[in-house]
Amino acid sequence: MTEPEPASSAPETGPKKKSWAHGVAMRSLVALPLVAGLATAGWLLAGGNDPAPADGNQQVPVPAANQDPATVGGGAGPSVLEVSAPVKAQETPKGARPLEEWANKLAGALDIPAKSLIGYANGELALRGEQPNCHLSWVTLAGVGAASSNHGRGGDNPLGLSAQQWKKHGTSIPGIAKPALADPDSASVAAGRALCASGADLGGGNGWWKAVAGYQGGKGNEAELFRQRVLGNAQLYATLSLDPSRASSPSVKATRFALGQLGLPYVWGGNGPEAGAAGFDCSGLTKASYDEAGVGLPRTADSQFRALPQVPGGQEPKLGDLVFYGNPGTRIHHVGLYLGNGLMINAPTEGQAIQIHTYHKKGDDYAGAGRPSA
Repeated sequence: MTEPEPASSAPETGPKKKSWAHGVAMRSLVALPLVAGLATAGWLLAGGNDPAPADGNQQVPVPAANQDPATVGGGAGPSVLEVSAPVKAQETPKGARPLEEWANKLAGALDIPAKSLIGYANGELALRGEQPNCHLSWVTLAGVGAASSNHGRGGDNPLGLSAQQWKKHGTSIPGIAKPALADPDSASVAAGRALCASGADLGGGNGWWKAVAGYQGGKGNEAELFRQRVLGNAQLYATLSLDPSRASSPSVKATRFALGQLGLPYVWGGNGPEAGAAGFDCSGLTKASYDEAGVGLPRTADSQFRALPQVPGGQEPKLGDLVFYGNPGTRIHHVGLYLGNGLMINAPTEGQAIQIHTYHKKGDDYAGAGRPSA
């Protein structure tokens, strides 16, 4: 058996508790097809609590930021908004058939019931008219649906609306004679109204993050985990909606598995609950993710780096690629799984939960990416 990753930080004193990296900024806008039109969305999650050094000199990745936080993104602390031109949404043709065709085409690839997809799309279309400056995208609603109920599979409240939210936003919906909480169309419009109620612009990372935080209403780790799940699933849906043929690929299967581990603790040498550990270390997570997809990987970050075909320098990684940190000439000390749009799924260090981070910034020790499978 290969030895686990060397400990990335000295043992802590006192009881440990999971901590989350805070802050969010939008890296770019992702263009998404919606029937004959386009919707827009994009995020960049940034870690305010930098992971502990792997040794005396090297650091695991920290938020991607090449601009002054005081002047970009409204001065949102360490997180940075990298401006990208939005894609102007076009009107969707009237009538149900185009929407049904769109939903039926994507339902299998996204693992979202077509009825739920239609609801999310109708939620976006309704809010385009009611609050166009909110820039709500159906993928945000889909992320909320995944985190709340697995798209209605987990109960009769598919978007996780509170009684107060439903009373305020769901009892009167144009075109629906009797709105019902269990109805994806009704719930999506109500959820969209709740997300946009603060006047936030969900087309920007800081506004998106605050809106999702306000929507769920929880506190501490519970609220943080909800936002992480919404973000991760929304980004996956954004990527797959552009290329649904990838849905059955090992890279997507590995990404889905990794997203399912969000919130588990970092455990040095950990191979996950099925192996008797509470969580994973960085390379334990990437190995288990690809084991789930039927692709075997070595156990440590360094051995994974040397075993995989490298992504050419200068190219951004693709969903499911592994991103590595350290010195290729001596030792690779850390690895994450690339999610897309500048994000990775990361088991950072002791005392932190598995979470989503930005993967690269100028001056870090990013060593490149490897591709376990197309």
